[in-house]
Amino acid sequence: MRFLVRILTRGALGLVIVLVWVSRPIDPAPPLTLTAPAGEGPAPAVTAETTLRRRETLEAALVRSGLERADAAVVIGLLRGAVDMRRLAPGERLVVRRDAADSIMGITYWRSPIERYELSRAEGGWSLQAVRVPVETRIALVRGRLEDSLFASMDRLGEGPALTAAFVSLFEWDFDFAADSLPGDRFRLLVEKRFGEDQFLGYGDILVAQYRSADRAPLTTVSFTDGQGRAAYYDASGRSVKKMFLRAPLDFTRITSGFSHARLHPILGGVRPHLAIDYGAPTGTPVRAVADGTVIASGWNEGNGISMPVRHARDYETMYNHLSAALVRVGERVRQRAVIGRVGATGLATGPHLDYRVKKNGQFVNPLGERFLPGEPVSARRKPAFDRHLEALLERLDREDTQTDSSPQSRFDAASARGRARQLVAAATSCPVIPS
Repeated sequence: MRFLVRILTRGALGLVIVLVWVSRPIDPAPPLTLTAPAGEGPAPAVTAETTLRRRETLEAALVRSGLERADAAVVIGLLRGAVDMRRLAPGERLVVRRDAADSIMGITYWRSPIERYELSRAEGGWSLQAVRVPVETRIALVRGRLEDSLFASMDRLGEGPALTAAFVSLFEWDFDFAADSLPGDRFRLLVEKRFGEDQFLGYGDILVAQYRSADRAPLTTVSFTDGQGRAAYYDASGRSVKKMFLRAPLDFTRITSGFSHARLHPILGGVRPHLAIDYGAPTGTPVRAVADGTVIASGWNEGNGISMPVRHARDYETMYNHLSAALVRVGERVRQRAVIGRVGATGLATGPHLDYRVKKNGQFVNPLGERFLPGEPVSARRKPAFDRHLEALLERLDREDTQTDSSPQSRFDAASARGRARQLVAAATSCPVIPS
């Protein structure tokens, strides 16, 4: 703030310069040089910006900014006590200020939107001041209607892909957004948003989220802290959303062919069983293990191309075909969501896609129709606290949703969603729970 006041005394143009680089500390701007027009008082400082390149040292960036190597060494010496020079990141910024005689007055080193270092030059040498911007967390409502994809729908609301991915991850054990989502589906959530000096920095935790698709019961997920202080996500009945199997092995793709006992084969012709779900996706798309297991084969398998079957608990086996690459070996243990291969078009395939199959007790079953084991419930001791926590968040969700838009056509069906959540809570009271 001291630097800002100094600039204000030098005229209106100096204020514009400061506001430009303070309000956009994330997106590096091209090198900028501004001077005041002649005849408008003392010339303000000239400001030039340099962005740290990949694998570049801070000293090299300072020299590239116009500092002499001796001065750059002094600056590095001052910063070394506050900054780990082994953890520099491309995109960090150096803003160098010069006076009318082209002498360097000071340097601002931006490590992030909330961390910067002010270096000032005086007759006695250089001085350093570290500035930490306080982070403010705000709870925000995000709500919308699906028109095409969830990513596009979130983007139209002004939200980033990181929030969409986090939202999807809450329901990935129960809902396949590639197979199950439909235009007109509705979603809403309360999420933490972090700000520094009124600038958006990023997302925090999702506190509660709901998704309603067509005639299906609304899905609800809520964050709750257990007796050991660990935060986890649970459904409205109080069971962990994490289950034995994910609903899909890919993140956000399209289904090109479903499970069928009589499908016209696109290459061999004739009607043949298609005991798999085909996910269309670009070559190289990561393929994830849907559950913990052991790889029982990895490599070429005739018409299936590069193929990988994985054995899981309770006599389940999954199979991933037409891969462009297999990333794990036979006998290797894999964890749920681990990347085990890449989408391809090897074997008898008309284009890049994943042929995904599930066996149960040696027989192929429809992956989208199989009901896998539910997650672990909240402990009996913590269940009353969970019910109160869920009710409070649903009430806040309803209240903010109504305040945002009172149109029944565009608002999430809150009464139905809350009613379903209460039914699940009531039903859960008669289910066995794990004592603490």
